Amino acid sequence: MLALKRIVTVAVMVYLLLAVLFVLAPAVRTSVMGMGDGLSALEQERSFYYTMFLIGAGLLALHLITENLDSVLLRRSVSQHENKINELKAKLYDQQQRAVPPVGVPSARTIDGRVNTEHTTVHPTQSQAAGTASLTENRTADHLPQPTFPQSDPSLTNTPPAERPPLA
Repeated sequence: MLALKRIVTVAVMVYLLLAVLFVLAPAVRTSVMGMGDGLSALEQERSFYYTMFLIGAGLLALHLITENLDSVLLRRSVSQHENKINELKAKLYDQQQRAVPPVGVPSARTIDGRVNTEHTTVHPTQSQAAGTASLTENRTADHLPQPTFPQSDPSLTNTPPAERPPLA
């Protein structure tokens, strides 16, 4: 479709250039009109402009048809792609809904990784009951476990707010 559209556009441009040439150069116009029948000069000019009008109208109609057909095909393609995107979004949403626990069922940890003690009872391990902290978590001032990561970059979100550098 794109090739047909380009061919028609080039044909329209060539026609426009020839029409401008015929209008602005009377010598070219009379030599082209003289190729026809043995009519008078007035009849030859009338026939020439009538033929130019018919060719121009045909090219214009062909150009409009190809442009509209290309536009319809592009709109159809865009709507198909949008429908495909919506289907993929729906599948992703369904997968996320299956992965999230139902509302009302308390989870064992909060968003920041702390143990939610309001809804669940936590049984301490032997090392925690003896008062020693495990290797994978530190106890903060509010006595909630906080995981310790190997990196000690103060710009990471796992560092306490007091140790974070101010935003510049």
